[in-house]
Amino acid sequence: MSPYRYLIPALLLVPAILAGLWPPARPALFLLVPLLAIAMWDFVQHKHTLRRNYPLIARIRWIMEDLRPFAQAYIVEDDLDGRPFSHQARALVYARAKGQLDAHPMGTELDVYSDEYEWLGHSIGPNEAAPQQWRLDIGGPDTAKPYSSSLLNISAMSFGSLSARAIEALNMGAAIGNFAHNTGEGGICRYHRSHGGDLIWEIGSGYFGCRAKDGGFDAGAFAERAQDDQVKMIEIKLSQGAKPGHGGVLPGAKVTAEIAEARAIPEGEDCLSPATHATFSTPIELLEWVAQLRELSGGKPAGAKLCVGQPHEIFALAKAMLETGITPDFLTVDGAEGGTGAAPLELSNSVGMPLREGLVFVRNALVGTGLKPHVRIAASGKIHSGAQMAKAFAMGADWCNAARPFMFSLGCVQSMQCHTGHCPTGIATQTAWRQQGLVVEDKGPRVARFQKQTLHSLREIVVAMGLDNPWHIRPMDMRERINGARSDAIDKIYPFLEDGALLADPESTAFARHWKAARADSFRRAI
Repeated sequence: MSPYRYLIPALLLVPAILAGLWPPARPALFLLVPLLAIAMWDFVQHKHTLRRNYPLIARIRWIMEDLRPFAQAYIVEDDLDGRPFSHQARALVYARAKGQLDAHPMGTELDVYSDEYEWLGHSIGPNEAAPQQWRLDIGGPDTAKPYSSSLLNISAMSFGSLSARAIEALNMGAAIGNFAHNTGEGGICRYHRSHGGDLIWEIGSGYFGCRAKDGGFDAGAFAERAQDDQVKMIEIKLSQGAKPGHGGVLPGAKVTAEIAEARAIPEGEDCLSPATHATFSTPIELLEWVAQLRELSGGKPAGAKLCVGQPHEIFALAKAMLETGITPDFLTVDGAEGGTGAAPLELSNSVGMPLREGLVFVRNALVGTGLKPHVRIAASGKIHSGAQMAKAFAMGADWCNAARPFMFSLGCVQSMQCHTGHCPTGIATQTAWRQQGLVVEDKGPRVARFQKQTLHSLREIVVAMGLDNPWHIRPMDMRERINGARSDAIDKIYPFLEDGALLADPESTAFARHWKAARADSFRRAI
């Protein structure tokens, strides 16, 4: 048996005895006795080998594990290190949220001859006459109440994943800046309503806020809430980047009175979010439900969010649109790099298509079938700057959503504690005392400043490119490195279809096999 097991208890026991015998040293017992008690417990417990073999000092391992994210962020990482967001990216968001200088000295730190560098082509004649800002009308001919959207909105984050104060501050920022706040699939809570910011109501497979007693969709409950003036659009969550194709269970212990109120579920009972929706099982049924939600909401824009997985399913949706004549008002493409809360590591690391490729597939499915004029595309996934927005527009996006950058604007320090409930900044926790440091009246304006300055950055890029608006950014305007000696335009790297190409001659396109495998009446691959 290792002698180290006895060393620490002995080193603590001997001075404790001596301190007890010598009155001037007795105050040291307040330190020695608790340490000795911990060491003795480690010595006799059976669950942890390290603590049993190395009492007390083995606990340093767990302390270092807890401190590791902070040590990495503040000591180890340089400006370009750090994942999922680098120190440089976080610093940019913090500066813009606080209204501080966001310039960077001495040129780029990127290696411009490596694949980490890509660029947008500027013009010799910048267009300084470009509008100061743009908004996007969302809603087709079947939409009685189209929405004039900002080009950067808050992506889906539920109350429950985020704290009450975080939700309230985000909504205050949305109200100040006149942009939209996506509720996440957890439903509309009182904190979403606290400042009157525009809401996009996201409906997942749990149908929270419009949930029947059997767990299915309640059309009456939906209609009652959806017609509220604060709700501007309806988004069906098909999948999300962090854990595509995955459901979940909210344990009854976490279903507090406030959570139960927001989600319209019984307090204290386990709540299931299935992997699949009960309201549809085919592309055609999905579109019919989109039309139903649009009608029940009083004619508000209705669409869907998904992380692209099987490419043929995107083309199946397009075929269903052609067959039924029903089009969603928008599709939100969530990249596999997205994610704010907890997710199984294997799904986060190995399942789902990144944003760039996902945008290409969705854009080509709509353009190739002539449906793009009827369906807007939103891009969501690690978009934190005007440059990231411009690149998304080049790939086919009409507007952008962001989640974690808005968390940074609230003060998130990327401590990687979102899933534990121990978030030190009070953002991703339901613990009351942890939320005390998040002052809504201070953070709400920061949210609005970050959004405003990011849109200003987008405008500066559009101006530098000599264009009238970001929708004029084309794939040819963006270049990517192939190797240290060569680069090429994005449309020479990814295929971008011409209008109607899938209808005219699908076999000549790069998507022929996906088009052939797609069926309007099923998400399964045609044999």
